[in-house]
Amino acid sequence: MTATMNADTGRQRTRAALFLAVVMAATVGSALAFQYIGGYIPCHLCLEQRTPYYIGAPLMLLAALASVLGAPAWVTRGLLAIGGLLMLYGLYLGVYHSGVEWAWWQGPADCTAGAGPVDTGGKGVLDALDKFVPPSCDKAALRILGLSLAGWNAIASFILAAVAFRSAFARD
Repeated sequence: MTATMNADTGRQRTRAALFLAVVMAATVGSALAFQYIGGYIPCHLCLEQRTPYYIGAPLMLLAALASVLGAPAWVTRGLLAIGGLLMLYGLYLGVYHSGVEWAWWQGPADCTAGAGPVDTGGKGVLDALDKFVPPSCDKAALRILGLSLAGWNAIASFILAAVAFRSAFARD
């Protein structure tokens, strides 16, 4: 009976790791779609919020692979816990950025300059890249149901952290 319960828990961890990998990839993919398809230029904090997803999605695939290949449970649990920590960092970044947007606190000094039109001076776009100024971190480019994308990232990070930690620390 214990072997069956351990196998079920192992399958649950595999499913959780795959779920986390897919949702993390979809979340950062959505941000990239808003940027490249929707034309929303990300600020410094927006770009920083993507880092936990860039690291987390492949890490969760590694956790799923470890579980499927029968690695010791502590390996999969550890990878899931690291994924949870990454999402806690993502939660921190989302809350911090949201607070900057709502003027609850100051943002980083390199995030205060607003984007203006870039004058290429008759040169090509590549020559103007050095003069490009990203948008200010204190202005939400888009709000959906009253929340900016940073706010939605905080919610997604919280849920993903909860799933990762629940799977990492589930009883065998």
